[in-house]
Amino acid sequence: MERVYIHGSLGKLYGELQIPEGEGPWPLVIMSHGFGGTHAGHQDYANYFSSRGLAVFNFDFCGGGFGSKSDGTMLEMSVLTEAEDLNAVIDHLKGDGRFDRLLLWGASQGGFVSACVAAQRPTDVAALMLEFPAFVLQDDVWARADADGGFPEVDSVMGIRIGRRYSVDAVSFDAYDVIGGYDGDVLILHGDRDGIVPLRYSQRAAEVYGSVELVVMPGQDHGFVGGARAEAMRREAEFLLAH
Repeated sequence: MERVYIHGSLGKLYGELQIPEGEGPWPLVIMSHGFGGTHAGHQDYANYFSSRGLAVFNFDFCGGGFGSKSDGTMLEMSVLTEAEDLNAVIDHLKGDGRFDRLLLWGASQGGFVSACVAAQRPTDVAALMLEFPAFVLQDDVWARADADGGFPEVDSVMGIRIGRRYSVDAVSFDAYDVIGGYDGDVLILHGDRDGIVPLRYSQRAAEVYGSVELVVMPGQDHGFVGGARAEAMRREAEFLLAH
């Protein structure tokens, strides 16, 4: 495992690069965590993908969550700062001769950000893998708006304090208008009991993409557990290896 530091949106960005056994070049999966999380939350996925012959870059967004090894705080973070981070990661790694293509994997808010970035630079992204992408977040932000349509300097999401920038940036564009700019293959996995991002948001995304498979995970909430988690890893690795 190689520790990598990149200049991100709010300062130093930390990530971990795993290279599989054998000879390269390898396809590289860039993994983006969800709101309030870190790379550690899906390290089991990273280890599994690496064991299947995929290189993996697993990183912390700047200000993206508690316990982050990257700079910044959640009061400074937004989906646009995270998009800046992901673009910086792609720029840093796309010229590395050890890798022959880049694949994006994102969960929840990391899925939202990955989808938007892939649409902005489709020729750099060979395939897009999303777990319960948080396309609900724009509706959630509008639901918290003041009567005049403004936003407070500090607000709370799921008990986590965020800054005004988060809200302003989140509703500065329509995600469904943006994500259709990605014309590569997309795989979306979403639980039918997700209480944070209802399944209908991924169903709408599936209508936007030209080449997409939406897999509904029965009985699963916002995050897969037990046998469903193992099944998700297997499906995703097969999809990623196919690209």
